[in-house]
Amino acid sequence: MSTWLLPENIADVLPSEARKIEELRRRLLDRFRSYGYELVMPPMLEYLESLLMSGTTDLDLRTFKLVDQLSGRTLGLRADITPQVSRIDAHLLNRQGVTRLCYAGVVLHTRPRGLHATREQIQVGAEIYGHAGLEADLEIQQLMLDSLHLTGLTKVRLDLAHAGVLAALLELEPAAASLGESLYDALASKDVPRLHELIAHLGQVPREVLRALPSLYGDASVLTIARGHLPNLPVIARALDDLAFLAGQVEGAEVTIDLADLRGYAYHSGVMFSAYVDGVPNAVARGGRYDDVGLAYGRARPATGFSLDLREIARISPVDARGTAILAPWKHDEPLCAAISALRDAGEVVIQALPGHDDLDEFAADRVLVERAGKWTVEPRG
Repeated sequence: MSTWLLPENIADVLPSEARKIEELRRRLLDRFRSYGYELVMPPMLEYLESLLMSGTTDLDLRTFKLVDQLSGRTLGLRADITPQVSRIDAHLLNRQGVTRLCYAGVVLHTRPRGLHATREQIQVGAEIYGHAGLEADLEIQQLMLDSLHLTGLTKVRLDLAHAGVLAALLELEPAAASLGESLYDALASKDVPRLHELIAHLGQVPREVLRALPSLYGDASVLTIARGHLPNLPVIARALDDLAFLAGQVEGAEVTIDLADLRGYAYHSGVMFSAYVDGVPNAVARGGRYDDVGLAYGRARPATGFSLDLREIARISPVDARGTAILAPWKHDEPLCAAISALRDAGEVVIQALPGHDDLDEFAADRVLVERAGKWTVEPRG
């Protein structure tokens, strides 16, 4: 085997892609900061039980595991940064009021999400802790859409769902809870035959309600239909009211309701949302409320947030990150060196052409530094 080959679904990021990723990363983190979010940088490696605090089977299967040679304990390479940020909020910052945090870092997955997906993603996200009201959900939802627009993805569809709907149904029919993630997968993929097979042994009312969920998809009018199909329970009524409120506040995106989209159900406790763009089958960003995540750290706090894979966003973003530059000659000349330093201090990219080379693959050198009457000046490049 060639020593330069990489593992399956792991790839180098070459200059053109890296430049675009970095440009978008800076844009997003600057926008998060403009909303008041503070940047945190959790470690890549943690004790496994800390990383798996959400208790989801999916997260466990996606996490690389290894043994720490210092302690003998099992470590994990993070597959999701959200649990780490929850730990930071719960036990390192330990604030009582509202805390806004953001992050950007690599996560590793044991298996790719899709046929051509990478197992090494760059996860970027933002979280609000300490406020249980819909105001926090609305802020995160708007920040996600704002972030996607900032990357050039202007035509976005926002899907809204709510974990409380299924939670209420499972409480009504405990036998359905034993179906576990098979039920969630069948609902999320709208695999109706599989769904009918799974729920065949349930009582008539929960069976009819679960069968109805995949069809409760469409614009906000679906919520009116849902009220006629779903049990008249306070939890369900409140969930539908929350979705109606948030759907009515969205600006800059088409809104759909999908009461069967329960991916991440075990993780979330309230409103969930996903962003889609044309030509991409999977969601480009996901978020929602997860008030119970901090329980594993002994300090549950209201929380809501979103995240996206920056490598995927860079792949589909129309943003042109190929920077312009000034081409300067290579010469031992003090005034030339001073001119180059001044330009670089001012934020310009100045590339000195090494003797015999003037080709620039990654930068568009649209200007040149030339000497005129003993002074170095910048002129358009012919």
